[in-house]
Amino acid sequence: MWWNSPHASSRVGDLESTPPTHEGMLSESEGRPPAISFRKVSVRLGGQRVVSDLSFDVQAGERLVLLGRSGSGKSTTLRLVNRLLEPDEGQVVVLGRPAGEWDPIALRRGIGYVIQQVGLFPHFTTRQNIELVPRLLGWDEARRRQRVDELMDLVGLNEPQFADRYPRELSGGQQQRVGVARALAADPPILLCDEPFGALDPITRRDLQREFLALSDRLGTAILFVTHDVGEALLLGHRIVLLEEGEAAFTGSPAEFRASELPVVREFRSGLVE
Repeated sequence: MWWNSPHASSRVGDLESTPPTHEGMLSESEGRPPAISFRKVSVRLGGQRVVSDLSFDVQAGERLVLLGRSGSGKSTTLRLVNRLLEPDEGQVVVLGRPAGEWDPIALRRGIGYVIQQVGLFPHFTTRQNIELVPRLLGWDEARRRQRVDELMDLVGLNEPQFADRYPRELSGGQQQRVGVARALAADPPILLCDEPFGALDPITRRDLQREFLALSDRLGTAILFVTHDVGEALLLGHRIVLLEEGEAAFTGSPAEFRASELPVVREFRSGLVE
């Protein structure tokens, strides 16, 4: 399982040049700013408004799921956090600081990002893929090796042969594990997940969902997770934001989602297989 080894925090550095880490920051949400805050955010793409007046917070250690059908604005919302997109109106605040004030490169290196296609470099081994961000941050070889070994154990790839395998030599589930390990390599306080398990077969997907759930509970990372799968949202989310045409049609806990009589929520629930 992914959670068999202890988690080691990285050192906090200069926020102007070095990505933030867990230690000394956001270890307890009480009295601290949210890890992520959307404040009346709107986005237009191609002249069309795709996100409209969106407001929500993600606290340290919280898994907030953005649920919605294709084209509802989920991935657009996610990309505002690491400045792959910029809002036309409103403000996104990351770790108590407007996202626009962060150096975009430092911000992206300090936020874990997991996508459906995994995005591993095909000419890099497992070890080289995982250590990419620590290498860019100037970690020495001994520190990188220790971190990679720890993460490979954490995500269940602790057999020696996995370290030197290339992505083509791994199954889809193993590749996704490497993608998660790479996203966690620099110990980011925020993890963005854009339908990371969507391309996997149903059995592997369910196994990874449950292992991801236990892993995130252990690490205490703030997670913004995009999915169109209502079952996945109910399993993984502490809270769910249901997007409909770029607007938040519902915000609440899984229990509140199950009990809601809003027509749009009832429509999503109708596709749920218990």
